Amino acid sequence: MKTIKLNFSLVLLLFFSTTVAQNTIETKKGYTPNIGIVVSMLDDLKARVTSSVQYLSQEETDFLLDDKANRIGAMIYHLAATEKYYQVYTFENRSFNKEEAEKWSVALNLGDVGREQLRGKPIQYYLDLWDEVRKDTYRLLKTKDDTWFKSMVKGSSMNNHWAWYHVMEHQANHMGQIRLIAKRATNN
Repeated sequence: MKTIKLNFSLVLLLFFSTTVAQNTIETKKGYTPNIGIVVSMLDDLKARVTSSVQYLSQEETDFLLDDKANRIGAMIYHLAATEKYYQVYTFENRSFNKEEAEKWSVALNLGDVGREQLRGKPIQYYLDLWDEVRKDTYRLLKTKDDTWFKSMVKGSSMNNHWAWYHVMEHQANHMGQIRLIAKRATNN
């Protein structure tokens, strides 16, 4: 009985010590206040997705839950592609050019083509792609201020803040999918 209480106490201690640190959002240095808060949240989401997948085997990275699902590697590539799209959309007020579309369209759209083409690479390949995109996001956001963040994306009904909120929302939704598929892949 003491072992159960000790283990339960240890679990509670670990839970509370990790949740306190995870529940703090502060403006990142080098950014204006609102942009810095979004950067802090982007960091948190990326860290949680990465920690869920960084040690996956090739088999787990390429696991398909069913014939309509996406592989974990493909979803990480999709997160990078979506973030890249929002970079060009919000910072340059355009869609992908031909060269960018060739690199990112399959990952952006996924589906049958994504299931066929986005496989056979280690998880680190996909995480490195996302890291490169994120570095550009940081660099570009440092050039903007909260006035820009509040301004409307040209030709759109959204402002820049909402666009980057949507990037976070998108990553959070896929984080749930990724964790479910990773759990199923490791139990297979």
